[in-house]
Amino acid sequence: MMIRILALLAILVLGLGAVPAMAQGTTASPSLADERAVQALLRGETVHGRITIPDQRAANLIQPEGRKWREFHNVTLAWVGGIAVLGMLALLSVFFLVRGRIPIEGGRSGRTILRFNAFERANHWMVASCFIVLALSGLNLTFGRHVLLPLMGPEAFTEVSHWGKYAHNFLAFPFTLGLVLMLLIWVKDNIPNGTDIRWLKAGGGLVGHGEPDSGRFNAGQKGIFWITVLGGAAVAVTGYMLIFPFVFTDVTGMQLSHMIHSITAVLLIAVMLAHIYIGTLGMDGAVEAMTTGQVDLNWAKQHHNLWVAEELAKGRAATPPDTAKAAGAD
Repeated sequence: MMIRILALLAILVLGLGAVPAMAQGTTASPSLADERAVQALLRGETVHGRITIPDQRAANLIQPEGRKWREFHNVTLAWVGGIAVLGMLALLSVFFLVRGRIPIEGGRSGRTILRFNAFERANHWMVASCFIVLALSGLNLTFGRHVLLPLMGPEAFTEVSHWGKYAHNFLAFPFTLGLVLMLLIWVKDNIPNGTDIRWLKAGGGLVGHGEPDSGRFNAGQKGIFWITVLGGAAVAVTGYMLIFPFVFTDVTGMQLSHMIHSITAVLLIAVMLAHIYIGTLGMDGAVEAMTTGQVDLNWAKQHHNLWVAEELAKGRAATPPDTAKAAGAD
């Protein structure tokens, strides 16, 4: 850091003071403006120059916050992102080896019940597909030059990064729309209540024996929902500030937006890895909820018994598999 400051001081003194010296053909000492610039640099303040164009932001010669942002992007973010993503993958691997896949107690019943209709599933997959592309392209911006560049070479890596940046910008819009629809569709089923506390105390059925009572969404799923909605909102808002530079804030605000955007994004990726694991490899019968929309009745009773009781009380009886396929499109 001291070497950088000395180098900047030398540039200011030599660069700003040498011009009048050469013009006059004599040795000239730094002007008052040069001295003020040096003092501002030593105090960690922004150093301004003089310009004739209307945009006065271009007069900023040195912005100390830029060094902090560069340190964050090149060092801090890499560590946080690596620990969050790789740590979650390691944790899930260990959990799978210890716990294995959660089976359907008593096996499949041969009868199914509608869990998510076609609109709910379509919106879920729109958000999910957008998130996957956003996550991969975002991770490429942080880790790509260290991981992909040596493997792909500069030409292929440049092409991938170029189109990835386009996808990252434009898919932000359907992703945001999907989050809004998700909130409107499912917020009523994701309000925390006393059942969630009991579910958490019982370990959610992931540890020990027996499955705690649960409504349409258990406490874990409610947590995923609110993390997705609130975290996604933070990522979306800060992302738009970066897509439209200087429309909403200045350069300092954009640097702060990037920090919030990237940290929230890598944490969301880690949480979504756990969500994907439980919905696919970790639990037998779960993936069908977002594919066909129909889940086995025994699976539903095991994981969401209170919701099943409510559905049956409303006259929504479980149906045989052949009938359920047609009903899932409704």
